[in-house]
Amino acid sequence: MNIGEIARRANVSRSTVSYALSGKRSVSEATRRKIQQVVDELGYQPNASARALAAGRTSTIGLVFPPAVGHHYTAMQLDFIGSLADAAAVHEYDVLLSTAGPDSTSSLRRLLAERRVDGVVLMEVRLADERVDQLLEADFPFVTIGRTAAPDRTCWVGVDHGALVTACVDHLADLGHRRIALVNRPERLLRIGYESAHRGLEGFERAIAARGLTGRHYPCDDDAASGQARVEQILHDDPGTTAIVTLNEAALGGLYQGLARAGRSVPGDFSIAGVALPHWAQMVSPQLTAADVPAAELGRLAVDLLMARLADPAGAPRHHLLAPPVSLRGSTGPVPTC
Repeated sequence: MNIGEIARRANVSRSTVSYALSGKRSVSEATRRKIQQVVDELGYQPNASARALAAGRTSTIGLVFPPAVGHHYTAMQLDFIGSLADAAAVHEYDVLLSTAGPDSTSSLRRLLAERRVDGVVLMEVRLADERVDQLLEADFPFVTIGRTAAPDRTCWVGVDHGALVTACVDHLADLGHRRIALVNRPERLLRIGYESAHRGLEGFERAIAARGLTGRHYPCDDDAASGQARVEQILHDDPGTTAIVTLNEAALGGLYQGLARAGRSVPGDFSIAGVALPHWAQMVSPQLTAADVPAAELGRLAVDLLMARLADPAGAPRHHLLAPPVSLRGSTGPVPTC
């Protein structure tokens, strides 16, 4: 049963039925009672989406997440998505996933034009991100996971990758390591201004200079084979390297394999530390000493910020920058003495 049938039986227009049901415009009490009587007789239940649109809301968050680099999302990315969906459910919101990458904003433009969501969470943020500019221009509520180069303009929650990489370098330096390599995310992500990769590199260079160490930087694709190849390159470039800091959890297994093939034991001959999800750090053996990324907390905070933005669109932008401590596990030890 639809609005047209109700209008026919009540002898009113379809728009009058719509106004009476939604409350968007007033109708006479007599007309309202007549329409309600027909509704009761027919047992009509308005479509949930229609009710939401009539009330000016959709109870849906748009999660804007670019297509996977390569052939898969990393475990960290999937955990972000899952944690955000769980956090949205607490507020009785659904999540609509949109793969609107910074190089193609047509999907995001369509999402805004059709008003299919009440607000947006952006992930995989670049230092200069066209999607952020587009949302600001449209004055549409949004939150980013990660920071642009001008973070004061927007609401965001992020991990301080620079501080975390610095903490890993400091930990290794305290153990006596003097020659350290950084295994970063893929080169193509660095070229396009991928925020966490750039800030991690900045933290590495800052810590290397402050501690008077020798450091080398190696971008790495998100797979085990690339991790293994990077270890071979690191040891070829500087055989005296005794430690790695990594931002690339997807290549982590390959780093361990590459060291094993080179006859380097972890942590007896070589130490590894990094930034990773706890369950990913605990999957390798020995377990990875790492700054554990709190994916569930990031998702919850992003949703909370967006809910606050929806409640007070004119409020000042708010931020949460997380810097969890390095969890000491089995992959780091004193520099070998010979």
